[in-house]
Amino acid sequence: MNGVQGALKCLSLLSSDLDDATVPQLVTVLFPCLHEIVSSPQIYDKYLRAKALSIVYSCISLLGAVSGVFKSQTSGMVKSILNPWINEFTAILKEPVPSEDPDDWSVRMEVIKCLNQLIQNFSSLIQGDLTVIMGPFWQTFVSSLGVYVRSSVEGVEDSYEEQRYDSDGAEMGLESFVIQMFEFLLAVVGNSKLVKVIMNHLKELVYYSIAFLQMTEQQAHTWAVNANEFVANEDDLTYSCRVSGALLLEELVSSCGEEGIIAIVEAAERRIAESQQEKGADSAVWWRMREAALFALSSVSEHLLEDEVSGGKVGKLIEQMVTEDIKTGVHEYPFLYARMFSSVGKFSSVISHEVRDNFLYAAIKAISSDVPVPVKVGACQALSQLLPDANEGTIMPHIVGLFSSLRGLLSQASDETLHMVLETMHAAVTAGCKASAAIEPIVSPVILNTWASHVSDPFVSSDVIEILEAIKNAPGCIHPLVSRILPFVGPIVNKPQEQPDGLVAGSLDLLTMLLKNAPIDVVKTIHGICFNAVIHISLKSEDHAELQNATECLAAFVAGGRQEILAWGGDSGSTMQCLLDVASRLLDPSLESSGSFFVGTYILQLILHLPSQMAQHIWDLAAALVRRMQSAQISELRSSLLLIFARLVHMSLPNVDQFINLLINVPAEGSENAFVYVMSEWTKQQGEIQGSYQIKVTTTALAFLLSTKHPELDKINVQGHLIDSASGITTRSKAKLAPDRWTVMPLPKKILALLADALIEIQEQVPGGDNEDSDWEEIEAVDTEKEVDFLYSTGAMPSGRARYDHLEAMAKAFDRDDGDEDNLFSVSADPINEINLSNYLIDFLVKFSQSNRDLFHWLLQDLTHAQRNAIQAILS
Repeated sequence: MNGVQGALKCLSLLSSDLDDATVPQLVTVLFPCLHEIVSSPQIYDKYLRAKALSIVYSCISLLGAVSGVFKSQTSGMVKSILNPWINEFTAILKEPVPSEDPDDWSVRMEVIKCLNQLIQNFSSLIQGDLTVIMGPFWQTFVSSLGVYVRSSVEGVEDSYEEQRYDSDGAEMGLESFVIQMFEFLLAVVGNSKLVKVIMNHLKELVYYSIAFLQMTEQQAHTWAVNANEFVANEDDLTYSCRVSGALLLEELVSSCGEEGIIAIVEAAERRIAESQQEKGADSAVWWRMREAALFALSSVSEHLLEDEVSGGKVGKLIEQMVTEDIKTGVHEYPFLYARMFSSVGKFSSVISHEVRDNFLYAAIKAISSDVPVPVKVGACQALSQLLPDANEGTIMPHIVGLFSSLRGLLSQASDETLHMVLETMHAAVTAGCKASAAIEPIVSPVILNTWASHVSDPFVSSDVIEILEAIKNAPGCIHPLVSRILPFVGPIVNKPQEQPDGLVAGSLDLLTMLLKNAPIDVVKTIHGICFNAVIHISLKSEDHAELQNATECLAAFVAGGRQEILAWGGDSGSTMQCLLDVASRLLDPSLESSGSFFVGTYILQLILHLPSQMAQHIWDLAAALVRRMQSAQISELRSSLLLIFARLVHMSLPNVDQFINLLINVPAEGSENAFVYVMSEWTKQQGEIQGSYQIKVTTTALAFLLSTKHPELDKINVQGHLIDSASGITTRSKAKLAPDRWTVMPLPKKILALLADALIEIQEQVPGGDNEDSDWEEIEAVDTEKEVDFLYSTGAMPSGRARYDHLEAMAKAFDRDDGDEDNLFSVSADPINEINLSNYLIDFLVKFSQSNRDLFHWLLQDLTHAQRNAIQAILS
């Protein structure tokens, strides 16, 4: 026996280092021996059987890892050994789970791990056996619940949870065993072919799963004294039975749709009713099942709220329950209170105004009272979600007290709870903006202290700046806030070499926030203290974070100060030269791309607000932009520089030909001239450009270039369409040997193709645009031969009014504010932002097609089927 134990231990250690050459040879010899051990409980104890199963698991895992390359070989090998193991697995799982027997749990856990690997990597092989396996697995799953509740939830039996390991250091805990069962169910539910096996038992599966979500005795003890652990669990940052169970419920909804939603709602109702009976029977743990049911519903809240019937039903269920449970003692049932708060927040849209207002008041009261920490956590979660939609009359009487309480929480917050408190603070500032002038002196100092303490933490720093920006935007707050921040930030940026890491970059970020959309007098005040310092940092700093933030800060100065910024320094020529020097450094091809990341944003502001001064330097600017583009390692940087070229096209109107001639005379390494290089890059990257404003500028600029019919356009060939590979799945090795191949097409044809792509993209954004019966789809039935002849047709379409309505919807869909306009600055000052791109493209293509029908006919020839359909739709 000792020899077997030693051999298994040795194989267990080696199994994790086996490779694809060793395992196939080993499996055929080793697996019969391992099966002999596992199937002989009368000879070998549970420890040895579990160890043998762990080796089986390692081998199956490796076979699964190489199955993508050696599919037929691995599938054949697994198929040849599968049947005896399936029989053994079912024999092990069919017996009820015993209490206080971690060795038995370990055996079952290894079995489930093996099954999980088989499902993930060899699902077609195990599909026929799954119905046989699920019965015994269900016996293990259901019988383990009683053991789990007694051992972990109620704590009346030894759960072996505290550092219970075998002699090799492997976990033997009950919770690890339950998590593996959830992992197995996740694998089954996530497989579209295998999920059918459990569809008839969906409601029972959810019913038992909710019971596993109950808070354990150990969790209740830990979370009561450690808020960090509680918050981490709430954010799904821990590895636990609750988190695994919640993931299973989410997967059930994703895979089973309406049936999954109904199963979850009905199971939650059953569990809540049972908890009510336990409460009536004076059970000490009645609240645990109630809390678990709320936790289950909250974990799929987004799906439930999307379903009107289920959402309304859940809203009434929660409303009825919390109205009753709020009368219980907060100190006796702190975790139930915490869950009620967060649940009301998540389901606020389907809960009555009266209940919402009551819980809003209760949450405000909770964070200022002497209540357990979990209750304050739940109250903060509720406030973050209830405050944005709360009635002003409900909030204002309590706003000052709320901020005082949040200030106290902030001073006590740890790294884990800080984000939650800041999120609540932001919601409170936004909701109480009318009283912000009164609360600014209360909130701003502690927020600034938090910023200073966490300036190197990008997440905390971002949260703090959002709060300060909300304060700044509140009536009557910007001037006192600037007066509070400038004396602190000014010395930092003026003496950057003396500051600790991160403080200069953070201060520049803070200045940018203050400058953004600020009144001109505020911009001038900040300019007097910080402008020269920011220029100096932009020209001298080698720190990329400082360079990026200084670039954004200067862009904000230009956007806010406009022409007046040149006069504030006394010598307008000197100020302009400083701005150009910064642009020159950022466009230096020797500077790393990350340091130049926001140069596009900066130059765009110079062009928009100092156009006459920039017009004198167009040739130099174009040459520098080309050099920077050629050395750029980041695609987003190249896209931002292309936006500048597009904006320069607009600046050159109505003499776009002159701008083309200018680029022809600018050299570009590796290309005939800058125009050839720029258009080659532009046509490659146009489809990657993001943001409504950016797309408007670049798309309309391409149309202007095409409309010139400049002879140079016809001389340039650019990347056309991707040539489809007929060789099946493209692996990495195949991609290296045979990279993507593209057609080559004349530049005018490519520009027209990109304009058609823009139309297609706009159409896809129309609600119902993907409807198979839409007007747009009907066009696809048009014969290919007729797709060019439509140019010569004068007949109107029967559905002309429908077509007009559809195009109007296209215009509205694209013109919606996408919230990312230039990321930092409003571009409302740019007239291009007012363009309705859909209408513009329609008007342009109609006029362009009529201006030279033969040319337009030629341009259409190389377009794809979808691109020709898009153009036909608007010209018919």
